[in-house]
Amino acid sequence: MVGGFFLFTGGVHVGIVAADPQFYAAFANEATLPFVTEAWRQVFMAQPVGWGLALAVGEATLGVLLLRGGTAAKLGWLGVIAFHLGLMLFGWGFWLWSVPFLAIVLPAALKDLRAPAPTDVAYSSPARVASSS
Repeated sequence: MVGGFFLFTGGVHVGIVAADPQFYAAFANEATLPFVTEAWRQVFMAQPVGWGLALAVGEATLGVLLLRGGTAAKLGWLGVIAFHLGLMLFGWGFWLWSVPFLAIVLPAALKDLRAPAPTDVAYSSPARVASSS
């Protein structure tokens, strides 16, 4: 479910970039730390198309990792958690989203993160199995 959500939000960023990348301009206005607002303006808004597409690729990648499962999902969960912790730098309004989101997904993430890594089983094609018999 979270993987599909991140694929969707990646697509939202593609739509924002296609429609009007200046939509991102006010995103950091409510950041409680002034350097966050300034960095947003000087870095992200200097190239909003490129950064918006990078954000889209990043979110879609996290979605694919989660949907893939196994070790990939562990990387996906770490990325999702880091993403939401980073989002909280943009102001208290993002805490209203991020804290409940993390409270809901952390149990699932911890379950996946604590699961033993799947053992690698060598793949044997049907032709190879038949010839070895």
